[in-house]
Amino acid sequence: MLRFDGATHRVWMKELPAAGASQAIELPLDPSFEVRAQAAHSLWRTLSGRSPGTPPSDHTPQRRQRLALVLRALDGRNEGETYRAIAEGLFGKKRIPERAWKTHDLRNRTIRLVQRGLALMRGGYRELLRPGRKDR
Repeated sequence: MLRFDGATHRVWMKELPAAGASQAIELPLDPSFEVRAQAAHSLWRTLSGRSPGTPPSDHTPQRRQRLALVLRALDGRNEGETYRAIAEGLFGKKRIPERAWKTHDLRNRTIRLVQRGLALMRGGYRELLRPGRKDR
């Protein structure tokens, strides 16, 4: 671990470098490349005495709001609630129709929110770090 200006950076090295030796960063060309490159750039900026820059997980307000809905929907589902009960909790009981629930757009939206939450829970949470991805 490297500590600079109160921030902790976790760095894995095969072996400790000699004092003053140049270092290189190895980045696999995988779906997380862009995030890894941003993290490497942030580390380089910090080591150079500069501000680390904007964090890669800097989400738009809309994305944060959708993620909040996703997590609330997942919590409801994990508590054994029905899609209707989850929708009422998320969108308000007044917006949920008594009769046409099976074909209502909020039912479909609620199901998608729960499915997205389950995908995140099953390991898809790494997608949150990748810029430019939608929260389906």
